[in-house]
Amino acid sequence: MNMALSPAVVVRTPVAVPAFRRGKLWWRGGGVAVDRKAAPERYCPARSCARGIEGLVMLGSGDSSFKMPVLGRGQDRLVTFFAAIAIVTVLYLGRDVFVPIAVAILLAFVLAPVIMVLRRIRIPRTVAVVAVVLITFLGLMALGGMIALQVTDLVAELPQYRMNMRDKIKSLKDAAGGSGTFERTMDLVQDLSREIDGPQAGQGLAAGAADGRPVLVEVHQPPPGTLGTLSAVMGPLLHPLATIGIVFIFVLFILLQREDLRNRFVRLAGAHDLQRTTAALDDAGSRLSRFFLAQVALNASFGAVIGLGLWAIGVPSPFLWGLAAAVLRFVPYIGAAIAAALPIGLALAVDPGWTMVLSTAALFLVVEPLVGHVIEPLLYGRSTGLSPVAVIAAATFWTWLWGPVGLLLSTPLTLCLVVLGRHVESLEFLDVALGDQPPLSASELLYQRLLAGDPLEAAAAAEEHLKQKSFADYADGVALPALRLAQRDAARGVLDEARQTRLKETLAELLDDLPDEAGETSADEPGAASPHVLIVAARSALDEAASLLFAHRLRQSGTRCETRPRVGLGRPIADEVSLLVLSYLSPATPAHRRYTIRRLKRDAPGRRVIVADWGMEEGKTERFEGEDAVVTSVAAAVEAVEAPPPAPVASSVVAPLRAGAA
Repeated sequence: MNMALSPAVVVRTPVAVPAFRRGKLWWRGGGVAVDRKAAPERYCPARSCARGIEGLVMLGSGDSSFKMPVLGRGQDRLVTFFAAIAIVTVLYLGRDVFVPIAVAILLAFVLAPVIMVLRRIRIPRTVAVVAVVLITFLGLMALGGMIALQVTDLVAELPQYRMNMRDKIKSLKDAAGGSGTFERTMDLVQDLSREIDGPQAGQGLAAGAADGRPVLVEVHQPPPGTLGTLSAVMGPLLHPLATIGIVFIFVLFILLQREDLRNRFVRLAGAHDLQRTTAALDDAGSRLSRFFLAQVALNASFGAVIGLGLWAIGVPSPFLWGLAAAVLRFVPYIGAAIAAALPIGLALAVDPGWTMVLSTAALFLVVEPLVGHVIEPLLYGRSTGLSPVAVIAAATFWTWLWGPVGLLLSTPLTLCLVVLGRHVESLEFLDVALGDQPPLSASELLYQRLLAGDPLEAAAAAEEHLKQKSFADYADGVALPALRLAQRDAARGVLDEARQTRLKETLAELLDDLPDEAGETSADEPGAASPHVLIVAARSALDEAASLLFAHRLRQSGTRCETRPRVGLGRPIADEVSLLVLSYLSPATPAHRRYTIRRLKRDAPGRRVIVADWGMEEGKTERFEGEDAVVTSVAAAVEAVEAPPPAPVASSVVAPLRAGAA
């Protein structure tokens, strides 16, 4: 391929990859080579950036039609999809490595505030970190030993409760009312058990000897020696102990090298904007540390209360169930239910009656709502920052990915992703998909519901808004911005007239569904001015929708008003109409406004005319001849309507004469 080198052309290529061969810069995928020996000034090395590889190559050609391949939007999504699959695959296959790292990072977030407190009292960093990590490690090992003792005692006591379980089953059998359903079910289970177990060894031997078939022989290994027993006992414990050791080694080095790791993350995140990156890291780190520390303290207290309550009730191994309740409460929504089911089942086996079972259930039914709905909001807010669906989905995903450890880590890990999405623009989709913030603003939600023709949901959202603010605030802060979104789509040609009309009709239904609200000014008050207002929509159905919104606010304050579409502008105007409002949402030319104002003045001479330019911002409006006022919001329009009319010119002349005569 012959190509003459001429003036420099900058080519951006996130696809082509540079490679040097024999003194030439080759672009794989592009097929262009620049000889750096013959023309060293004609090329520039490729550089890496956040969005991919960008090659800056000095090229020239006679036809100048060459373009490097660029990824389209569909290709970008495909690359993102395969990248997500690759990440999940790596996390799944490398779970033996990533699980300890994830646990260590979260544990470092929990211990970091404690170390900061020790640093403030002049304890050296190394001493503080080693002391905190060592105490935590020894505490967890002690808890593990106590759990093992509790489990051993519980297993030894279980055979004693066999008679109680039989009595409970008999009572359930008697409660069935002798219908035979329970007996048939138990017989079916026993028959299936016999079929699965097969014939007994003695029966099989006799049958085999009788008909000459081969006799089944079982070979038993000799009892293991001391080393074999030790290996059988320690074998299952080696992997958990090794994992715990790796976790604490990671925690130790993460806390010792906290500043260095932070600086490296800042460099990776973007050193060109240190202010923003530092603010994001400080905010995310402080929020996560406070949340995890508060959650650990709260769940530990919850487990302690449950353990003491079970001890008072008389449930065996109360320490074990209290610790299980503290750990399982890290699992949202279902953790507390699982923690309650275990001691309730044990109480069912231990107590001959039902007192212990009911007391255990009542303990969880009282403590869990108290902690979840009263204490938790006081400690760290109303929620974890995650939507309920996201919490359940995250629990399912992390459990599938990393097993029971993933279930315990699901909420903290997902919360880390949400915090990352709130501060990193390219990961904002994580905050939108998993966070508890509304994905659409109030105005966007209203516009979407109006497009869908659903006034019920829109009315429900409006009623929630009106519980705290007035209708004027709702109109200016939610409804008018929604209509501006509609006008923007209409200007782009994606919202035709039929859909605009349906949107207006849906808004009318919404306004009819809203409860009446007492206005600030009532026409029934003595001396209150009650003008008769005619609101004229200037052009489109969206202008009519804005007119309906304003008319609803006027009726709430007791002002008589009526609306009229643009096509009805030529109809006679009643004598009782004292004020005209020209409603504009769509942009209008000055010529159109002047023409409409002159026509209104001709049809209704001597009446005030107010122009409501809903699509303009405050302070950017222009007032033309014949317009008594120009407003851009519902609140300002109400003030203009309720303002007294200007005094006649004659009164301003007579008054000074009277004053002079006096």
